[in-house]
Amino acid sequence: MGRRRLVMVGCALVIMSGLMSFPRLLLGSDQSHVKQLIQANCAGCHRLEGKPDSRFNLKAPDLIWAGSKYQRSWLLRYLTGKEAPLYPKGYRWDLAEGPIRHPVVSEDDATAMAEYFAQHNKDPRVTVGAFDLSKVSKFDAAFGGMAYKAHACLGCHLIEENGQLIGGPQSASLAAAGQRYDKDWLFRFGLNPQDFTPHSGEFLADATEPQLRAVIGFLMGQGVKDFKYYEPWTAPEFGTASVDRGKVIYKEYCSQCHGAHGKGDGPAASGLTPKPAIHANIPFDKVPTEYLYNVINHGGAAMGKSPNMPYWGLTIGQQGVADVMAYLRATFKGGADVAPAAGGGDGPSGVCPQPRKTAKAPSDFLSKTSPLPHSDATIQAGKTLFLQTAQPLACAMCHGEKGNGQGFMGAALVPPPRNFTCGSMMKELPDGQLFWIIKNGSPGTGMMSFAGLPDEQVWQLIAYVRSLAK
Repeated sequence: MGRRRLVMVGCALVIMSGLMSFPRLLLGSDQSHVKQLIQANCAGCHRLEGKPDSRFNLKAPDLIWAGSKYQRSWLLRYLTGKEAPLYPKGYRWDLAEGPIRHPVVSEDDATAMAEYFAQHNKDPRVTVGAFDLSKVSKFDAAFGGMAYKAHACLGCHLIEENGQLIGGPQSASLAAAGQRYDKDWLFRFGLNPQDFTPHSGEFLADATEPQLRAVIGFLMGQGVKDFKYYEPWTAPEFGTASVDRGKVIYKEYCSQCHGAHGKGDGPAASGLTPKPAIHANIPFDKVPTEYLYNVINHGGAAMGKSPNMPYWGLTIGQQGVADVMAYLRATFKGGADVAPAAGGGDGPSGVCPQPRKTAKAPSDFLSKTSPLPHSDATIQAGKTLFLQTAQPLACAMCHGEKGNGQGFMGAALVPPPRNFTCGSMMKELPDGQLFWIIKNGSPGTGMMSFAGLPDEQVWQLIAYVRSLAK
């Protein structure tokens, strides 16, 4: 009996201790206090229950699902006035009245309100774990950024790009979305924004699920310093890659364009522009792993290259991508015995002048001139980008370390890369034309888009390649 009494006393102490440390809102009468607090500070503008309504009938965003929508840390900062307004022009940008200053509460009241939302304003439609933030790669985020712009999100929402805010201020700023939203709620919202707020997010609803996942990955990186990107080539599949399995996949899929022996002479090659890469000419052991993975898994269009290259990841899976990469590296070494260029081209690499059929840039690009000083520092910065740091691929990989178009990957391209050492050709190219090509790629060639490079870096590259002309 004494032992039982001791156990009961011990349990009572544990319970009392828990109650004392638990937020006071959960203790009976404090529930009503918090409800009054929320009514006083929130209900005048926000709806706390009911069904979704058009944003044009609302004064402020619904808080019906606030417990699922926001990260607790952000919500506490916002309620205590430590976060900037979300709507630069006010929630109802279509009205003349200016933005209303958001109420500020104490730390204790903010904690109580956040806890109340977490308990009472949860969204049953949100599946916890539906979006795996740990599997967002750097490419996924970049692709998501392109999809974000393609679906017109930039027209209403601000984001941060290259250290600057861009986009429209008519709706919630997404510049710090990764600090604010719950990833699973954001993903569920993206699947059908009309479920939440009619006339909000209309243009995201037609995105495919892979596009949507990329967009969410992009947004969850907004405002998050040192975001830890996933590197899929470190996954277990790549530790068990098989050259033999890769050979079978290559024969079934890749040889249709690239040829049975990687000479760019597959049965589909004759009808394609640009021509398939000549794998036999590439020392694949020198190709950066990240680039090789991305171009196979995500396809040419996603990398700013030819749309003729499919995104094989959906067809052959991660293990298949790993196996093909292993086969390419074990089989094709490049070197002296390179294959002849399939289908001819616009002149061999290194010649001068080098005939090209590149499309003329739009007039607003052609008129551009470099805002940077013509200095050794500018040229040196461009040299570093050209040889080492440009993303998604250093320029020298194709154009060669001397800029003569004879890089080891350039040997695979039809037509061959530009020879920047050719003075007679370079003097005919306006700075604006070069800027446009670097930013947008060159359809019909192997030149990919470097749209992710800041404008300053593009001008540095132009300064450097100009310095190579003889």
